[in-house]
Amino acid sequence: MVKQIAVFLENQEGRLSDCCKVLKKAGVNLDALSIADTKEFGILRLIAEDNERAMNALKEAGFLCSLIELVAIEVPDKAGALADELIALSDNGVNIEYMYSFADKDGHAQIAFKTVNPEKAVEVLKNAGAKVL
Repeated sequence: MVKQIAVFLENQEGRLSDCCKVLKKAGVNLDALSIADTKEFGILRLIAEDNERAMNALKEAGFLCSLIELVAIEVPDKAGALADELIALSDNGVNIEYMYSFADKDGHAQIAFKTVNPEKAVEVLKNAGAKVL
């Protein structure tokens, strides 16, 4: 399992840049990020090398953020590999709320996702032979 920081951002010019400036100043390196937006706000989801330092810096700068547990797996580079993992989860009643992918330092594809039952997801994936991170 990995920890993700979710940051609430007002949808206004420069707000994402402000957030990244705070992380840069704190010396936080980002491993992955994703942003979803509406007309009025966005949610920046990020995985940092040092989530504690990132959270402290963001909160000190006035950003509203929370730490969320995600399930992360390494997916082989072959057709259908992600589908196999998703089928195993679906067949066992594990619903995915959202997901995004990123690459590790060796270039392996990794997938992180949120579910209401991460423990069950990990168990299902391990039983299916997945490499859970």
